[in-house]
Amino acid sequence: MATLLARLEAAHPLDRIADALRRAALATAGRGRLGALLHGVGFGHPLHPAVVQFPVGAWMSTAVLDALPGRDTPGSRRAAATLLAAGTAGALPATVTGLADYATLSRQQRRVALVHVAANLTALGCFAASIVARARGDHRRGRALSFAGLGAAGAGAYLGGHLAYAQDAGVSHAAAALPLVPHGWHRIDAVYAIEEGRVFSYTVGATPVVVYRDRDHGTDRFSAFVARCAHRSGPLAEGHMVDVDGEACLQCPWHGSVFRLSDGRAMHGPASSDQTMLRTRVRDGQLEVARP
Repeated sequence: MATLLARLEAAHPLDRIADALRRAALATAGRGRLGALLHGVGFGHPLHPAVVQFPVGAWMSTAVLDALPGRDTPGSRRAAATLLAAGTAGALPATVTGLADYATLSRQQRRVALVHVAANLTALGCFAASIVARARGDHRRGRALSFAGLGAAGAGAYLGGHLAYAQDAGVSHAAAALPLVPHGWHRIDAVYAIEEGRVFSYTVGATPVVVYRDRDHGTDRFSAFVARCAHRSGPLAEGHMVDVDGEACLQCPWHGSVFRLSDGRAMHGPASSDQTMLRTRVRDGQLEVARP
């Protein structure tokens, strides 16, 4: 399987279709506030992995009923058909949130994601055909189609797991940099050297950190977070400040993700995860930071 997945990741002939699907995803579910919402901006992580639980759970429950000895009783048939229809209907939000995620993927990730999409579309076709067969009274064929659909959905889920865990799709790169910050408190700079309303860059251990100073009801407030963009480890220290709804934010120079400087919250994608914050304190006129 590792060899097959490596070949799939390097399958350049898929790029033409994968890129076309990305353009379609951007046009339908990947832009603006709706695209950000579907991708999970504001929720702290992508929505797609959570949304898919409903259709997959319904389809698996259908398979359980189809495998039980009493599967041919009217009650069992109705229950299986109801679960099958509910799961197939629930695939719509799963598909839409998946398209929003697809629009943020790199080219290598999109090759795997394209086959993931194809497997899930095959599963949907099998489940839809199963619904039709059951409605016509051909329950044996309906069960066979459901099992085939579940197998295709399982293959799609396997590829989805590869995307998430082997290719870090949707993973927060900022969180991955946090363990490189040594334990304990670390001096950053003299407080007077950190001007209000500006972003300053430092390194703590092997981790780049950005620091921002503002005032809250007349009191100095410092915020510090990992300067590797949660989306693709972009160098946030090289980004520029922007205003979003009256809030000072920092925009990643690579893909345009925007984070609120006061608390690291993702305001605009493609990042859906917030930036990992560090604790701050002032001791003897020096700003210090530590792991959360």
